[in-house]
Amino acid sequence: MLDHREGRLRFLRRTTDRQARQPRRRFRRGVYLLPSLFTIGNMFCGYACVVYAMRGEYETAAPFIGFAIVLDILDGRIARMTGTDSEFGVQFDSMADVISFGVAPAILSFSWGLSPLGRLGWAAGFMFVTAAAMRLARFNIQSATGGDKRYFVGMPSPAAAGIPAATVYAYPWGFYDYREALPVLAMVLVPAALMVSTIRFRSFKTIDLQSRRPYTVLILIAAGIVLITTHPRFVLVAMAYSYLASGFIGLAITRFKHRGGRGAAADAQQPATSQPPARDSAAG
Repeated sequence: MLDHREGRLRFLRRTTDRQARQPRRRFRRGVYLLPSLFTIGNMFCGYACVVYAMRGEYETAAPFIGFAIVLDILDGRIARMTGTDSEFGVQFDSMADVISFGVAPAILSFSWGLSPLGRLGWAAGFMFVTAAAMRLARFNIQSATGGDKRYFVGMPSPAAAGIPAATVYAYPWGFYDYREALPVLAMVLVPAALMVSTIRFRSFKTIDLQSRRPYTVLILIAAGIVLITTHPRFVLVAMAYSYLASGFIGLAITRFKHRGGRGAAADAQQPATSQPPARDSAAG
């Protein structure tokens, strides 16, 4: 068609002219402050853990990972509840998690018990950092594509960081002998392997906090707070390793159900065994 305003055919219009008429996509400036404050607090806890671990103050360093876990849970929930979630917040949270749940636990574990192993301990700590970064990258991809929100594919990085943090907090004296430090490899490498595995771990994001619950739930929560306050070392270790074991327990239950289902299906598909014909009584 003839464009009377321009005096020439539309299909002969230059590309620059067409692009000039298209609205330009403007990126939003600024960030949502409330969830970002919790993310900064999460990152600060990871940094503080590194500083105290390098000083050898392991009893002070380990709880900072626990504080970072709490802040990491809060920033996501607050962002969703207040409608302030954004792509920047997702990426910023991932960067903070790499520090708090990757670098900080690795340095804490190395200073506490991996240093007597030399290069082997150094390599084990780096494997933990690498696994945490890969786990976070995979989680971002899976969150964008959707999926079953009841489960995590692979152990979440905060829970994996809680294994060395709870262990160090329960026994903050450290190891200085090569043979004593060998079990520390399992404390670091097993959570690292679970982070990049396909084993499913239960997610608590689907818990509805706005619905009514029985009063006994408040009693159980109060009892848990009392136990953590009075016996924090033992309770936190039990919680951390129980969640680690829950992945293996769930995997065993799933395989048992699938195996039982295949057996029942095979029995249903198998034809019934034909009975031999009855012999005639006159045949003797």
